[in-house]
Amino acid sequence: MRLLLDTHALLWWFSDDPALSPAARKAMAANSNVVLVSAASAWEIATKVRIGRLPGAEELAADFQGFISREGFTTLEITVNHGIRAGLLPGPHKDPFDRMLIAQAQAENLPIATNEQIFEAYGVRRVW
Repeated sequence: MRLLLDTHALLWWFSDDPALSPAARKAMAANSNVVLVSAASAWEIATKVRIGRLPGAEELAADFQGFISREGFTTLEITVNHGIRAGLLPGPHKDPFDRMLIAQAQAENLPIATNEQIFEAYGVRRVW
């Protein structure tokens, strides 16, 4: 299975936070799965570090690609198609990072590891 991570799932993986569900943790750890980390997560983490909303993640923001590679995860770049999809998504959900992840999950037919139930309203399968 190819599995896209929501940013909080990635952060909780790195911090070994018990908030990461057992199902998501198992899917992320399975060698048979390709775990994808969106460029949107890099953008979100760097933005939140810059504005002081993600203390302790400075090292992750400074070496994001290194952290991802060491875990054996794969990055998912943002394409023009993803940008158009994210911009045209209906509904009141305003978080630009979530909207991009939803668009990527739709476009690439990916389940996403997230605790946010709103993703299901967009036809995205959650692993949680």
